[in-house]
Amino acid sequence: MNTSGEPIILLPQPRTFRPQTGVLNLQNGARIICQGDIQTLLPIAIRLQTSVRETQSLHWQIGAGSAENDPLAQAVLTLDNTLNLPAQGYRLYITPQQVHVRAGNATGLFYGVMTLRQILRQCTGALPCCEIEDYPDFPSRGVMLDISRDKVPTLQTLFALVDELAEWKVNHLELYTEHTFAYCNHREVWAQASPMTGEDILRLDAYCRERFIELVPNQNSFGHMHRWLKLPRYRHLAECPDGFDWPWGGHSDEPFSLDPTNPESLALIAELYAELLPHFSSRKFNVGCDETFDLGLGKSRAECERKGKGRVYLEFLLKIYELVKGHGRTMHFWGDIIMEHPELVPELPRDVVALEWGYEASHPFAEHGAKFAESGIPFYVCPGTSSWNTIAGRTDNCLGNLRNAAENGLKHGAIGYLNTDWGDNGHWQYLPVSYLGFAAGAALSWCYGANRELDVVRALDTHVFRDRAQVMGRLVYDLGNAYQKIGHLVGNASMLFHFVHSPVTRPLPESITEGAIRDTMEYIRAVTEPLSRASMQRADASLIIDEFANAARMLLHGCRRALAVRTGIIDTEAERRALAGEMREILGEHRRLWMARNREGGLQDSTRVLEQRLAEYER
Repeated sequence: MNTSGEPIILLPQPRTFRPQTGVLNLQNGARIICQGDIQTLLPIAIRLQTSVRETQSLHWQIGAGSAENDPLAQAVLTLDNTLNLPAQGYRLYITPQQVHVRAGNATGLFYGVMTLRQILRQCTGALPCCEIEDYPDFPSRGVMLDISRDKVPTLQTLFALVDELAEWKVNHLELYTEHTFAYCNHREVWAQASPMTGEDILRLDAYCRERFIELVPNQNSFGHMHRWLKLPRYRHLAECPDGFDWPWGGHSDEPFSLDPTNPESLALIAELYAELLPHFSSRKFNVGCDETFDLGLGKSRAECERKGKGRVYLEFLLKIYELVKGHGRTMHFWGDIIMEHPELVPELPRDVVALEWGYEASHPFAEHGAKFAESGIPFYVCPGTSSWNTIAGRTDNCLGNLRNAAENGLKHGAIGYLNTDWGDNGHWQYLPVSYLGFAAGAALSWCYGANRELDVVRALDTHVFRDRAQVMGRLVYDLGNAYQKIGHLVGNASMLFHFVHSPVTRPLPESITEGAIRDTMEYIRAVTEPLSRASMQRADASLIIDEFANAARMLLHGCRRALAVRTGIIDTEAERRALAGEMREILGEHRRLWMARNREGGLQDSTRVLEQRLAEYER
């Protein structure tokens, strides 16, 4: 309980939290005493000093030495490598006299101060006495942001997100890259993308290190190379230069994967690595290599028929491994293709890390985790925020997916947990839509047992949106479940997204009724009605309100389109005029909101389908 009698909620909830009797009354002019290496302790002490000022309007001084006979010492930060604590662990004690944070290393002490910061946020003038001992389940707890479809965030956006993730004890960040690093000799690939520059990465890397986050390089290196291969200069490196048929049906007019039998493919990858990697202090490197859908359908067909598709894939992967090893890095790679050829897993080097990904609540993390554990190959579990292809998220699927990954990752010895946030089909979801998934993933990967039943709504209000009116947590949670109200579930997406993204000529599934559409619209309106009453204590509060307002606008517009199709009025002039008016407002807001957090590159791609919808109405 805090001093007002409300339960303390922490994000993540610590492994052990034992309330004690009494309170510590906070004094202005008190001191933070550092015990241990002062150069290591000082930046952490400054963070505590800042938190006290922001949450209590008190100024605490920082000093060093003994706190024993110091009547002004109210906080004692102690680094002691003889403490019997697991890696990244800490102990936090609040007594009626002082608050103590103790750890064996700087990382643990930082996390203890982050927990104290969250307690300070919930209290005024006094702190409830308690004892906390805490340490993580997974040594590596990460977030991966897609910056290739189509959003490249500004540095200011990334810095702000890093601050949030660090408070939630996330310690690994990746920026998923296909074409959005400004390679010096490949300007035509990224010219319209507003890419991350080398200086951007250096600055972000330093910012992350100060907050105990490892910025891990990421460059897809086999499939998902269409942004390169569609250009004349690179087309000769493509497996299928003239396109191919997708395995689920339909045709791609663009090439997709590199031709692994062409030595120039590896030479290109080697050149990219040599330029990219020196900008990162991390010794990890995610080379991608997922979803090589067209492998064996073009230039490597004969080789795949002779050796087997899995063997051809593995041989190219091992060549990439040698490049990565030459740079002194540990290769991480998406494990989907090798999982299709489990007989080849024993041939993988034992110093690679497989990334076992899947984004449905029912993904077989248990089965696949057991296979990787059996093989002796280190692996991460990689769930996702379920935000992409949805506009407003898929809350229940997200939480089920995140729990599944944590539970089975722990069971089978995963060494990391990477929470992915993709941007497929225009990256229409606004960043705050992903906060629920980021926060829940951070909690579950820190300590699954303590956070399995986390009150996500209250955690969002308290530590994410910081909403005194307690509106946003419930709104975000419930709006993210609108996808279920329509009565037709699809994988890796929401039908509400498809209502907007698909042309009106595509038939609606028969199971989607007029009544279900109307009920969904009423649900969206009811959930978002309190939005204007939110009282967020954040600099971007008004922006978040506008982002969720436009997300709701897009969802309702999609439902209106679907309703017009189902009731047969989609071709009437009055309905098209009304839909066109709505879409103009959505487009204008989408462009404005995009530029508030992101660089301009990619915006044209993101709005293309929305502009096609407008053209349909105006024809």
